Formats: sequence, structure tokens, C-alpha cells
Amino acid sequence: MPAFPITLDVAPDGAGQRLDQYLATHLSEVNRSEVSRARVQQLIAKGEVLMNGTAAKASLRLKGSGDEQITVTGPPHAAPLRAIAEEIALDIVYEDDDLAIVNKPAGMMVHAGAGATDDARNRGTLVNALLHHFGTLSAIGGELRPGIVHRLDRATSGLMVVAKNDESHRRLAKQFSSREVHKTYLALVHGWPKQDRGTIQSPISRHSQKRTRMTTKGFGGRDAVTHYVVKRKLDAPYGKFALVELKIETGRTHQIRVHMSSLGHPVVGDALYGAPGELRSQSNKRRSAGMPATLALGRNFLHSAALELTHPRTKELLKFSSPLPAELETLLESLENDRQEGPRQEPGQ
Repeated sequence: MPAFPITLDVAPDGAGQRLDQYLATHLSEVNRSEVSRARVQQLIAKGEVLMNGTAAKASLRLKGSGDEQITVTGPPHAAPLRAIAEEIALDIVYEDDDLAIVNKPAGMMVHAGAGATDDARNRGTLVNALLHHFGTLSAIGGELRPGIVHRLDRATSGLMVVAKNDESHRRLAKQFSSREVHKTYLALVHGWPKQDRGTIQSPISRHSQKRTRMTTKGFGGRDAVTHYVVKRKLDAPYGKFALVELKIETGRTHQIRVHMSSLGHPVVGDALYGAPGELRSQSNKRRSAGMPATLALGRNFLHSAALELTHPRTKELLKFSSPLPAELETLLESLENDRQEGPRQEPGQ
């Protein structure tokens, strides 16, 4: 691997290319390993790429005239990312020497992504808060995910278990893999499912074009099992909704969101899987006085409401529950109070 900084002379074949595009290709050749365009853009944003001695933009179009010289002062690959302790408030439901149960708020990432940087997405995570509060956690998940046995999506709230030491982590992970941990969620979905209870067993895979999404329509998906029960039906001026209790046997990425969307009933607030960004009053349904024309949640109406597992050391059965956060209760009450005149719609009626 060459020492940095390095200097590259722009070849004639670079004419018309963007700086970041050209540099990603040629840095990969010099470095003898792939350097991503995203990493090049990070270097440029930090001022670590100079064109003829001056900081340049990623979108700069090269001339290939023979008088262009690019100097790269930063390394082609970022240093491995580590979680960092941050003083962030935590809602700790239970803790002992082996594990902790925390109530994660919506909007908080569990841990930073692989492409994060110390000054960007590696701030404000649950892991950072855990490190500040507990000091040390299990190391099995690596320096980016200490203590993390399972995850919740950023826009999902509720209960999570955290391992404080490696032995607890291994035993908890075994419980998850053998489907001995019981997780219950509450979700508000658009529309009324045809059946008041059911099981969805569609395999889940990553979407072939939209890489941030998962799908039940791809090939080679991993098995996924979700059981649901409709707890309440609402018919409001903003549409029909169902409050659903869900239990999952597997823990695939976005599992509940993908499975409910596959039935045509996306989770309220989940624009990634087909839900509208806001709830709009339908013109043929009268709203109560003072009710706005639109309602916006700002998160997914999905909450990890109950968790049941065996203590990794004592073998004691542990059960925890978490009520709906205030913002979800408020939306639910708004829809209930503004529902259409007539009897309350319950499953089976």
C-alpha cells in the first residue's frame, strides 16, 4: 500500500469525468484494493483532495489537458468505526450483572452504520448511550455493536435486551436463534385485514433495485414468520385503520413492516413500504370541530410492547412490557375520538 499523501497526474482519458468518479477508479488501482466513490467524496468533503494545490468539489469536470494534478492527503480507507460513549438519557426497564432491558425511543439508531463517520451518523446511538451508562458491554458484536443481541429499526420504539458480558451474549443469542425469545409488537396499519387473525410466512430478501428496502417478492429469501391479531378497528375521516398485535418467530430486517405491506396494510407512517406521509381527511367524511385536515406522525406506528426470555445465568423466566409512547397514544385517541358515528368496530363484529 502506497504512503499518503500521493499525487496523481490526470490522464487524457479523464477528460469529461467527474473528479470523484475518476479518483475512485485510479485510487483503487494505486491502492490495489477497491476505494469506493463514497469514500472519495468523504475525502473531498474534508478538504483532503487538492486539484493543483486547491481544494476541489466532487462534481468538478476534468479536462485531461495534461496540466491537472490531484493530491490526496487522506487514507483511501477510513479507520474502523468504534462506538463512543455519550451521555444520553436511557429508559432502563431492568438491569443486573448479566443483561439490561431498555425501552428505545423512536428516532434513535441502535448503532451506527458501516459507512458512518465519527462526526456524522456515529452520534446519538443507543450503543453510545449504553456505553456511557454501563461502561462495558459484551464484545461479541464487535466495536461498533457492543452488547447488541438484536435490533429495532430507527423509527420503531420499545423493548430491547442488551448483553453485559460475552457469556450472557452467547446464551441470549442462542435463545434468539432457537426462537425461544417471545416478542410482541403493536402496530397501527392502514385498512382492515380480511381476517382478524392470521400467520404470514413469506420469505424476505433485499430488494434488487431499492437496496434500502426488503421484499417478499424476491428470490432466495430467508424464512420469516409473523402472527397477527386485529385488536381494534377504526373508521375515521382519515380512513380505515386496524390496531394489530403481532408476534414474530424470526427477526428479519423490517419483517413486520414488509409482511404487513405485503398484505396491502402498511404500517402507519411507514412511507418506505407504501404508507402515505400524512393522513388526509377524506372529502366524504366529516371531521369533528377543530380536527385538522391532515395528521402527521413523524415515525412508524410500530412498538415493541412485550418481551419474554429466560435469564442467561439464573434460568429464571423474565417478562417485560412497555405501554405505547405518548405520540402513538395521542394519534390513536385522535382517530378514535373522530371516528364515524355508529358502534365501535371490534374484531368479529
